[in-house]
Amino acid sequence: MERARKVIPTSQHTETPVYLGATAGMRLLRMENERLADKILAAVAHSISSYPFDFQGARIITGQEEGAYGWITINYLLGRFTQKLSWFNLKPSEGDTQETYGALDLGGASTQITFVPRNETTESSNTTLHFRLYGKNYGVYTHSFLCYGKDQALLQKLSKDLQGTNGTIRDPCFHSGYRRKMNMSDLYDAPCTRRFEATFPFLPFPEFEIRGTGNYRQCRRSILQLFNTSYCPYSSCSFNGIFLPPPQGNFGAFSAFYYVMEFLNLTSEEQSTHKKMINTLEKFCSRPWEELQMYFGEVKEKYLSEYCFSGTYILALLLNGYHFTAESWKNIHFMGKVRSTSVGWTLGYMLNLTNMIPSEEPLSTPLSHSTYVFLMVLFSLILVIAVIIGIFIFHKPSYFWKDMV
Repeated sequence: MERARKVIPTSQHTETPVYLGATAGMRLLRMENERLADKILAAVAHSISSYPFDFQGARIITGQEEGAYGWITINYLLGRFTQKLSWFNLKPSEGDTQETYGALDLGGASTQITFVPRNETTESSNTTLHFRLYGKNYGVYTHSFLCYGKDQALLQKLSKDLQGTNGTIRDPCFHSGYRRKMNMSDLYDAPCTRRFEATFPFLPFPEFEIRGTGNYRQCRRSILQLFNTSYCPYSSCSFNGIFLPPPQGNFGAFSAFYYVMEFLNLTSEEQSTHKKMINTLEKFCSRPWEELQMYFGEVKEKYLSEYCFSGTYILALLLNGYHFTAESWKNIHFMGKVRSTSVGWTLGYMLNLTNMIPSEEPLSTPLSHSTYVFLMVLFSLILVIAVIIGIFIFHKPSYFWKDMV
């Protein structure tokens, strides 16, 4: 807020709207303690109200909204909501509409998948949202998997792995030589791990220890146990019995999807194959913890220690959870920024609240810069050719005119 006050001209402070949206972390807190969640929102709202902006309120957005706003952000930045112009017909036709990108979002507490499916009929009404943007209707599939963000997924895995142990987990998702102690209360003090608490109803020991063994394939097998793929009441599902139509088209993967892949140097289009990712993770996860600390000394220990898990989790989620294949993997584009703007749900949230994307197509579609330049060059060439022909004709010898008579 202080940065906003410095960047925005003082004369425009009172005209600048401010919106606050809270996501999965607050959704989890509201499930656990609704009164505390309301108190936090009220305190934050009170703090923001002290600034000279037009504060529009704070609220916890739903998982569907979070997924949809990410989808809006990507396609707005890529220009997918506007329609292509033909060179000779400046009014766009229905067939010229560009295909939208799907959106893959991974946070700490939840993950979202959003896209326009090929088949508009849906088998689950609570996974569909409808938008009308620039005169076109979009039936968007979206679902948010609460507790399947990378941080909560790790806590679920640890809770599962702790069963039947004496308080020590030999974990293949952490590097050999790595040690971490955690309080049992920290592990089970969350809705996402509550289902595992029955195993230790009296918490027999106050803390437990993680000892890394660094093995990608064992790590992957452990992670896959988090996804229940045995039950599906629909024609196709993701996991845990949630309807998912077959993913189709291009997808933009952002937030933790991008940050983890960027660290592993797997964001370039040429290197983004699932086999390349498997090879990278096999090598990375097997590296001793001491070696990693020396090589990546500037990276915080928590993040560095969890990249093996996070990368393996992303691979399992995309292939086994969302059912991307070796062939469709090339359609996943890991995005940090588009046109110098960070990709995330926040821009879509703002665009929706401020009605900056019209529901109907503008009466006159402005020319793009490239189209304008092309037309100017074309008209200039025609003009030059006309002048040359005119000069040629009017400077012909007199006998030329006689022959024409």
